[in-house]
Amino acid sequence: MKCAIGLIGLDVMGRNLALNMEDHGFSVAVFNRTLSKVDAFIADAPNKRFVGCHSIEELIASLEHPRKIFLMVKAGQPVDDFMETLIPHLEPDDIIIDGGNSFFKDTERRTPYIESKGLLFVGTGVSGGEEGARRGPSMMPGGSPKAWEAVKPIFQAISAKVGPNNEIPCCEWIGERGAGHYVKMVHNGIEYGDMQLICEAYWLLRNILRLSNAEIQQVFADWYQGDLNSYLIEITRDILTVADDRGQPGELVDYILDAAGAKGTGKWMSQDALDLGVPSTLVTEAVYARSLSAAKDARVRASQRLAGPDLPMFNGDRKQFIEDVRQALYASKICSYAQGYVQMQAAAREYGWNLNYGQIALLWRGGCIIRAVFLQRIKDAFDRNATLENLLLDDYFCGKVTKSQDAWRRVVATAVQFGVWAPAFTSALTYYDGYRSAKLPANLLQAQRDYFGAHTYKRTDCEGVFHTDWMSERKVD
Repeated sequence: MKCAIGLIGLDVMGRNLALNMEDHGFSVAVFNRTLSKVDAFIADAPNKRFVGCHSIEELIASLEHPRKIFLMVKAGQPVDDFMETLIPHLEPDDIIIDGGNSFFKDTERRTPYIESKGLLFVGTGVSGGEEGARRGPSMMPGGSPKAWEAVKPIFQAISAKVGPNNEIPCCEWIGERGAGHYVKMVHNGIEYGDMQLICEAYWLLRNILRLSNAEIQQVFADWYQGDLNSYLIEITRDILTVADDRGQPGELVDYILDAAGAKGTGKWMSQDALDLGVPSTLVTEAVYARSLSAAKDARVRASQRLAGPDLPMFNGDRKQFIEDVRQALYASKICSYAQGYVQMQAAAREYGWNLNYGQIALLWRGGCIIRAVFLQRIKDAFDRNATLENLLLDDYFCGKVTKSQDAWRRVVATAVQFGVWAPAFTSALTYYDGYRSAKLPANLLQAQRDYFGAHTYKRTDCEGVFHTDWMSERKVD
C-alpha cells in the first residue's frame, strides 16, 4: 500500500496526529528511531490504514508521490539530523514537514536549504496539545509556497473547524519560510499572557476578597458565559472543582507547588520583540512572572524579612470589585493581543512576509489553547480595516477599553494598596497609558543621553539633528 503521508516520531503528539489523519481517510506510514514504538503503535491500531516502517528506506518506499514526510521530533538539532537523513532518498518536489515547536529562524534557514536540494519544506505550528492533535488542532503552516496545495487537503481535514456549520478549518497558509512558526510563537506568547492574567484575577479574588475556591469557581463559571468565554477560562473553572486526590481537605489546586514551568516559546517572542523594537510588555512580564515563581526558595526566605502593607479586610462593594476584576481582565487581554498583533506586523516588515491578520485570528478560534469567542472580534476588526495599526484603535476594542478604564484602574490601585502581586494587569494598564500619550518623558531621556554620550537629539520646532555642550551651558556651579 502506498500511503498518503509519512510520519516520523511516535510520542504523544505524533501518535495522535497519525490517528487523526487515519480517521480522515489518509493512509499513514509511521517510523520511530525506537522501533518498539512502531510495533506497539501498529499493534494498538489493527485493521487501520497504517504501515509500520523499520527504516527510513522502508518509509520512503511506502509513500505516494510527491512524498510528504511529517516530522514530529524534538525541535533543534534532531530536525536537522532527520532532514539530512531523508534528503538522499527523496526526489524533486518531495516535501519535508516540521510540525514541532521549532524556532522560526531555524525554519527561515531550513526552507531555502531544502529548496536548494530540489525539495520543498513546510514548517507548521500545531497547537492544541494532545487532545488537539487527536481531535483537531489549530495549524499554522509556512515554508515553500509550492508545497501548500499538496499538503492542504490533509492539513485542513485534520484541523479543528469553526463557523456556523463547522465548515471553516483552523488551518490556512501563513506565508513563506518561517512565517508559520513565527505565528505559532506569538500564539504561545499570548498564551503566556492569557494564563498569567487569569491567575492574577484568581489571586486578587482570593487575597483581597478572601473568596473560597468554590466561590471563585462560580465567578469563572459566570465569566465563561460572557465576553471572556474561552478554553482557558473553562479549564480554570473546572480546576477549582477538583478535590485533592490524596484525601487532604479542600481542592487539589491548593496543594500544587507555586513554581511555574516554561518551555521557552514565550521567551522567544520577548526576545524577538526586543530585536524588532516593539513593546510586547505583557508577554514579557508573564515570562518574568514564571521566572519569579520558580525562585520559590528565595521567595520563602524573603517573605520572612520583607514586610507588605498591614490592611484590614476589604470593606468595599464586593460584588462591584468582582465586576471590576472582570472588566480589568478583558481590557488587559485586549492590550495583550494588541501587542501580539503589532509584533506580527513588525515581523512581517522585517522578514518579508505577507500576513493575513484577520485570518490568523480565525485559525486560533478552534483547536488551540487560546481559543476564545474574543478572537472573532479580532477577525471582525481586520475585516473592517485590513491595515489596522493597533487593535486598540478599532471602534469595538477602543469602546471596550474606554468603558473598562475606571474599573481597571480601581483593580490595579487596590492590588498595589493591598500588596497583592498583579504584574500583568499593571503592565497592560501602563502600556495603555503610554500608547495613548501624545507626549512621554523621553525628551529628558534624550537630553541625558546627549549629555553623557553625545548621542544627539531632534527638536520639535525644526528639522535636523542636534548636540549641545551641556557642561558649558548648565546653570549650576
